[in-house]
Amino acid sequence: MLRIQVSHSYFLRYDRKQWERGKPYPPLATLQVASLLRDLGHGVSLFDAMLADGVEDYAGSLAADAPQLVVLYEDNFNYLTKMCLSRMREAACRMIAEARAHGARVIVAGSDASDHPEVFLAAGAEAVLVGEGIAALAELVGRLERNLDIEAADWTAGLPGVAAWSGGQQRLTRIGAQPPDPRLGGHPAWDLIDIERYRTLWQERHGYFSLNMAASRGCPFRCHWCAKPIWGNHYKQRGPADIAAEMTHLKRAFRPDHIWMADDIFGFHLHWVEEFAAHLHASDGSVPFTIQTRADLSSERMVAALAQAGCAEAWIGAESGSQQVLDRMNKGTTVDALIDARERFGRHGIRVGFFVQLGYLGERLEDIEATRALITRAAPDDIGVSVSYPLPGTKFYEQVKAQLGRKTHWEDSADLAMMFRGAYESEFYRRVRDLLHEQVLLQIARDEAGLAALDARWHALMAEEPRYRRADATPAGEIAPLTRAVSGVA
Repeated sequence: MLRIQVSHSYFLRYDRKQWERGKPYPPLATLQVASLLRDLGHGVSLFDAMLADGVEDYAGSLAADAPQLVVLYEDNFNYLTKMCLSRMREAACRMIAEARAHGARVIVAGSDASDHPEVFLAAGAEAVLVGEGIAALAELVGRLERNLDIEAADWTAGLPGVAAWSGGQQRLTRIGAQPPDPRLGGHPAWDLIDIERYRTLWQERHGYFSLNMAASRGCPFRCHWCAKPIWGNHYKQRGPADIAAEMTHLKRAFRPDHIWMADDIFGFHLHWVEEFAAHLHASDGSVPFTIQTRADLSSERMVAALAQAGCAEAWIGAESGSQQVLDRMNKGTTVDALIDARERFGRHGIRVGFFVQLGYLGERLEDIEATRALITRAAPDDIGVSVSYPLPGTKFYEQVKAQLGRKTHWEDSADLAMMFRGAYESEFYRRVRDLLHEQVLLQIARDEAGLAALDARWHALMAEEPRYRRADATPAGEIAPLTRAVSGVA
């Protein structure tokens, strides 16, 4: 048996936007890995960075836990880990150094590590799992259990999908994105989390308490901008009875007022959702929950089944009100479908949020105006606005990588900086974002005078548009074509 500390490096305090937002969730994938390692017979502890004050807290946990092995396994269900924020990368590297200083062996896994294993190896990690890496993790742990003093080269030898040093150079045999490993389908190790600390922050900030779950891993859709370093286009659901039982358990054990379903795409199959609703009804286990979904999955029967299960809010990847932009993204949905889905959810009493991107390849002023028109017509209950972010491993990244300068990562999620030669400077998109957020609030309040004043400010900004226009913006007709498949993306 090994003493293993499982951890992650997403510190809420290092992301000022998310700290101010105050909606922290326990690291699901990290807790699932902790549960798996415990099932394999090891003594497992957890350092939860989410609500820690900073990396300075980590040394104390190492001294208390005295782990022989540290598994720094990022939470794949936290979409912010896909963005590879520079503050979290720096935190991870400092944690690796601390762990090695305390005599622990270190394994790292996560989106950033999958894309750039060399960074984490340089910080002192002996093995980096590329992708989900569960099979490799189990083998590494088994080898270390048999020989705690095994040399790093022997420890990682012959394992595909593991980056390590060999003869002073990085050794890695990439195996491409693999399907979600069924061994990671169990319930998270909730007992390792300080639930009450999460409850206190939620209650102080919002007056209610929310927890998280995940019914599936992965996404089969092929949007050109979506990073999939862990599962590629693979998708795996757990059974509806199992998810209903987990929700029932959370309801009885921790009494959350709300649950965030962290799936990239929740439900997907109509019959799955109908069975899920039936099991929840039978167990009286339903808790109001929020999902992420797509407009083209939101049929009348699907929305009715979600409402029956207790869905309170659905976030849809609207992205743009311009059909040309949606098509360029390979989104596979239409503007009309977005409006229809919003109306359908509304009829069933389910709130709707739209995720919106600004600045995608080839987007021009008329496309931005079309996005505003979509928000006017659809009147979502909330929106989340970002600029398009070129993540390694995506087709979007391949199209713009020649334009990327020194800035390749956002510092935190509030950065909202353009990293390629879009049509406008970052400040223009930030002002558009602020006006769109304000418009949604005014629409909900039905403040006609406020909307009229905002309309005047919108037109004033549009009149200023020439001074924000980038002289070196790439013309739409000169966007690099997609001539080859991107490694690791099916």
